[in-house]
Amino acid sequence: MKLIPPPETRHGVGLRVIAIYEAVKTVGLILVAIAAFHLDRTQNFEQLVHWLGHLSLADSNGLRWKLVNLLQEMGPSKFVAIGIVALAYAVIFGIEGIGLWLGKRWAEWFTVIATGSLIPLELYETLYHFGWLKLATLVGNVAIIVYLIRVALQPRSSG
Repeated sequence: MKLIPPPETRHGVGLRVIAIYEAVKTVGLILVAIAAFHLDRTQNFEQLVHWLGHLSLADSNGLRWKLVNLLQEMGPSKFVAIGIVALAYAVIFGIEGIGLWLGKRWAEWFTVIATGSLIPLELYETLYHFGWLKLATLVGNVAIIVYLIRVALQPRSSG
């Protein structure tokens, strides 16, 4: 006779993996915010643009100049907004990750809603500005949503 573990045990590993993924995104966005706030200072911004302009990387000149032009168009003042948005998303992903790590049902639905709200944008970006990383992100987020809906809809013991 084979015993099947309760759903909470079976899905605990999946929830933990998603929680770790959310934690990685949180840390990444915090680093982006720190960099953005650091680039708000004109001197730091100009040093970065100067460094990128003189960087010599094989096969990356087109990308490098696109980045330099983008940074120059934005200017240092836009980085405060980027930092604030990055911190806001870091908070959301952090809440998702902690809730999922603790196995909270509200976190499952919160993650479904928050992640699902970004699917139209990810779909647009993947279709009109294709990149393998964009496709992988879209597929991964859809898989997370489907998995979390299945987990959240399963009955649980109240003990």
